[in-house]
Amino acid sequence: MNYPNKKSSYNQKLVNYGNRGMTLEEDINISNKYYLENDIAIVHKKPTPIKVVKVDYNNRINTKIREAYYEIPSTTDYNGIYKGKYIDFDAKETKSKTSFSLNNIHKHQLEHLIKVKNHGGISFLIIKFSMLNETYLLETKYIEDFTNNNERKSIPIDYIKKYGYIINSNYYPRLEYIKIIDKLIEGEINEKKVK
Repeated sequence: MNYPNKKSSYNQKLVNYGNRGMTLEEDINISNKYYLENDIAIVHKKPTPIKVVKVDYNNRINTKIREAYYEIPSTTDYNGIYKGKYIDFDAKETKSKTSFSLNNIHKHQLEHLIKVKNHGGISFLIIKFSMLNETYLLETKYIEDFTNNNERKSIPIDYIKKYGYIINSNYYPRLEYIKIIDKLIEGEINEKKVK
């Protein structure tokens, strides 16, 4: 696939590398299905906008896309609404046991999450440390604070444990991140009461 300026976006090696978070995404998708079916929240995975340029029409069943371009760089993986609050987040997975590399989040994605936060939405990353089998929710404000005040190219797991929330894993929903959003909303309400 190519971006509109005709630059190639990924080579085959990078495409495989990019799919390493699929297990986390599957868990989130199953959780979102549970939340939707039980009328708890409406959260969907956003499709990446592409423009199809060349297609082989051998027959209806065997039609193949030969060339396509990303129309615009995608922002984040998920968005939706819960208790009247807009939520927007991205899912990231790492094999590191000690830190989350900031190379895993693109500049335009972080800028998008910051804009959502600044407009009153709830934005965050869900980060899975696959070797530790631990998944965390880290709010955008802590990612922004870290990037503004550190030269490091990765967020240490100790920072994530201090400022993030561990997400419990279950059978259904797989990841109970909505319980954490309840805490964030409650904290926001209490903050307003103090002011």
